[in-house]
Amino acid sequence: MNGRGMVVAGCLAAFAGVALGAFGAHALRGALSDRMLEVWQTAVQYNLVHALGLVLAGLLARYTGEPRVIRLAGGLMLAGVLLFCGSLYLLAVTGIGWLGAVTPFGGVAFLVSWLLLARGAWRHL
Repeated sequence: MNGRGMVVAGCLAAFAGVALGAFGAHALRGALSDRMLEVWQTAVQYNLVHALGLVLAGLLARYTGEPRVIRLAGGLMLAGVLLFCGSLYLLAVTGIGWLGAVTPFGGVAFLVSWLLLARGAWRHL
C-alpha cells in the first residue's frame, strides 16, 4: 500500500471508529452485557489510535519517498485494525468465543507495525 492509500485507509478507519463508538454508546448500551461493552470499547479505542497511526505512516511514506519498511508498517497496521478490532467487534455482538483466538494476531500486527514504523522513521527521516 502506498502513502496515499494509507492516509485514505486511516481516515476511513477513523470514521469507522467514531461511528462504531457512537453506535456502541447509544444502540448497544442495554443490549450487551457490561463485559461485552468493555470489549466493544477496547475495539473502538484501538481502532481510533491505529487509524491515526495509519495516517502517520502514510504521511511518512509520502514524505520519505515510499520506503518499503514504512509501506509494510502501514499494511500491518491496517491488518491489525481488521483482525484485532474486527474480531472484538464481532465477539461483542455475537458472543462467538473462538473469535477471541483471532485477536492476538491483530495485536502482533500492531506491535510489528509500530516497530517497523520506528525503524523506517529512524532510517529515512
